[in-house]
Amino acid sequence: MKTVDLEHITREYTEKTKAATRRVVICAGTGCVANGSLSVFREFERRLAEAGISASLELAAEDGEEVVHCTPSGCQGFCQMGPLVTIYPDDILYTRVKPADVQAIVSTTILGGEPVESLLYTIPGSSRRCRGAREIPFYQRQQRHVLKACSILNPEDITEYIAQDGYAAARRAYTRLSPATICEEITASGLRGRGGGGFPTGRKWQFALNEDADRKYIICNGDEGDPGAFMDRSLMEGNPHAVLEGMLIAARAIRADQGYIYVRAEYPLAVERLKKAVKAAEAHGILGQGVFGTTQNFSVEVLEGAGA
Repeated sequence: MKTVDLEHITREYTEKTKAATRRVVICAGTGCVANGSLSVFREFERRLAEAGISASLELAAEDGEEVVHCTPSGCQGFCQMGPLVTIYPDDILYTRVKPADVQAIVSTTILGGEPVESLLYTIPGSSRRCRGAREIPFYQRQQRHVLKACSILNPEDITEYIAQDGYAAARRAYTRLSPATICEEITASGLRGRGGGGFPTGRKWQFALNEDADRKYIICNGDEGDPGAFMDRSLMEGNPHAVLEGMLIAARAIRADQGYIYVRAEYPLAVERLKKAVKAAEAHGILGQGVFGTTQNFSVEVLEGAGA
């Protein structure tokens, strides 16, 4: 039985990030991918290497070599202006970035510390250029909660998710709380379903906990059939481990040992990242037998719809 050490993973990840002078986040949500953001990502890796800069935390810096943490992210929201590239800690957001623009970003921003003015967002009807997301009206009107981490988190790196307190709530649920207490906490939180009916989540879990059954299941509905609705897709693509952690907590609450994520086949990127997340969670001993060293098991399978 493998028990994950969340604190050790966090320390290792934090130590690696200390070597990076900057972070380059390239939006890899469906909209930006369709506009060529993966080519932009590969061009960053190539141009940084040419400049003698390591583009990955996994590549150890030698002889004082500069390290830039270059990663994809989930959807950053401003799809009509993609591909989007954000530079931290400068908080510079570049819009409609093409592979041909990368050399200027590396030389002017990464090496020179100055923004590339032509790639900054310009407010329509004015000449005002916005240096970062906080200056852009589109973002100023938003207050993100569920999707908050999607714009910066690497959806394919479980260690980064863990370093941001990922799976800590699930571990607490399995090792410190009873199923009944979890249901009580969720009820007290006021959390409700987002499907339109607004049914209290804690009450739903309590009903399932009270049900006498040989086996119980957690079903995550990622089909999202409402026309023009993409919030589930954005979450599954941009923060798949948050989906798994939520399912883990729900499974503990109702004593389920099997979970299924039903995703429409028209969301291939969500399917791919969810499957990778499941494999990573299994490899780290988070999913499977004896969750967090307890006697409860929980496995997750990703199922694709037939198209509708």
